[in-house]
This record gives sequence, structure tokens and C-alpha cells, in this order.
Amino acid sequence: MLWITGVWGVCFLAIRLGLEDAPVLWFAALRALIAAAALLLLCLVQRRRVPRGGRTWALITLMGIVNVTVAFAAMFAGTAGMAIGAAAVLANAQPLLIILPAWWIYGEAVSVRTVFGIMVGFAGLLVVGMASGGGTGAWLSLLAAAAVTAGTLLSRALHGADLVAASAWHFLIGGLLLAGLAALNEPATTINWSPRFLAVLLFLSLVGTAAAFLAWFREAGRSRLALLTAWTLLVPVIGVAVSLFLPGERPPLWAAAGTGLVLASLWLVLRHPGGRTGQGQGD
Repeated sequence: MLWITGVWGVCFLAIRLGLEDAPVLWFAALRALIAAAALLLLCLVQRRRVPRGGRTWALITLMGIVNVTVAFAAMFAGTAGMAIGAAAVLANAQPLLIILPAWWIYGEAVSVRTVFGIMVGFAGLLVVGMASGGGTGAWLSLLAAAAVTAGTLLSRALHGADLVAASAWHFLIGGLLLAGLAALNEPATTINWSPRFLAVLLFLSLVGTAAAFLAWFREAGRSRLALLTAWTLLVPVIGVAVSLFLPGERPPLWAAAGTGLVLASLWLVLRHPGGRTGQGQGD
């Protein structure tokens, strides 16, 4: 899980850099469509089955809408409208948002320690992001968090479907919807196809989307969701750290206190009763 949270933390810096060369919706659409193409090519090479059944396709379509169209558009627009650290904080509120749905839909037991640990982590996130402004960017980042949470919950319901194929098609559906919205609102000719933009786009699409989300959905199918999403508390911490490389993105010194709270919350949530700190499957 550490590599996924690390990659997603760096993604916020990559998004900010890429937005200097491309408008929000086209950039988000390209990220999804390139990820879809890579996964579909993998399906072709490995001769994976196309998903079957109306229920499966309904879930894939819904995942494409919420986890790609809504989440990517809101995440990119939120990052464009506020500091990287604050955007990363608000867009990764998954641990708090998923507790009640995971209990209600999938009957997952949630311990008092887990709830307390996640609350401590969220307090740390607030400290990390407090120095940045709010406004529309803040609400868009929260919308992105809610959409990714919904996508994670839906992925658990894909019983029996080939996960690589399902991931590929949901990125394709969501990416095509994003491209349609972009065509209606943004001129594609404004994209600057610079070497830097291409490098950022390929990193976001292949590593931050195709590889990271595929691994995430695999874990969502076999891990407790409250424990799994607790790892995303590290994403904004990494996002703040990498933002140091951009001018005007220097976090205050007391952000270290928030980082400490996040790390303490991870220890609380992932610690076994016997005192060992456990890692989820696939770490």
C-alpha cells in the first residue's frame, strides 16, 4: 500500500504541473483514456474475458461516472483552485467517508480504536491543510473524495468480474464522458504538447491511474475498507512534501505537527491488539 499512497501523493504535484499546459477537463480526460488504452492492451495480450451481464456493466458504467468523470474532473479543478497541500488533504477524506457505508452495505465491523485513529488522522490533515485557502477548490476536492469513496465501494461489488478488464472499461467510459464535457467547454487546441507535459501525462496515466487503481481495487476486494482507506491519510502528507519543489507552495513549519498526527493515526488503525503493526495484503 505504501507505493500506492506515495504515487498518489506525487500525482497532485504532477496535476499542478500539467495544468500549466492543458485545460482541466481535457487533461483529466487524457489521463483516463490513456490508462484505459494501456489496460485494454493488457487485456488483449493476456486474452482476458470481456465483462458479461447487465449487472456487471451497470456497475462498471456507474464506476466510470463517479470514480472517473466526477472524481477526476473535481480533483483536477480543485487542485487548480487551491494550494497542493490543501487539495490533497480534502481530496483524501476517504477514511472518514467510508466508515458508515462499509458498515451498512458490507457489514464491516469498525472498532472504537479504528474510529479514534481515523479522527486523529483527520485532525492531522486539517492541521496540514489549514494554511491554504478554501472556496470552490475546497468543495471540489471534497467532491472528488466522495466520488472516489463511491468508486471503492462499487468495486467491492464486482464479484466474479475480471478486475483488469473492468478497470479498463470503467476508465474508458469515464474518460469518454470527460472528453465529451471537455469538447463542449474547452478548446483542445490550447493543449501544449511539451516534453514536460507528455512526461507528466504518462506518469499520471500509467503509474498513478492504471497501475495504482488496479492495485487499489484488488485490495478493496479482499481487505477491510476502513483499514484500507486509512492508508490514504498518507497521501496529503506526501503531497505537501513534494509541493516543496514548487515556488509559492511552502507549507508552514507547524505542518510537521499535522504530519505527526497522521503517522500516529496510522499506527493506531493498523496496530494489532497484540502490539504488532500489521500491513494489509499486498503491501
